[in-house]
Amino acid sequence: MAKPIVLDQEWLDRIATQVNGLEYGSVLITVHDGRVVQIDRTERKRFDANAAKQGQQAPAQIAAEKLKAANG
Repeated sequence: MAKPIVLDQEWLDRIATQVNGLEYGSVLITVHDGRVVQIDRTERKRFDANAAKQGQQAPAQIAAEKLKAANG
């Protein structure tokens, strides 16, 4: 049977710190033997698609054009 997880205030504060300010992404909490041992934060940045339409090229478009030019 799984052990109940006991979180003290220090771990709750650590988790809250990782979640605060996160607009897009995830927080992964790793538990070993009923104890929190690690917190991973993955943050995503989203950019406005309209900026690309107004003359700014996306990095993928620039890379594709450079590759095309290099291959003739």
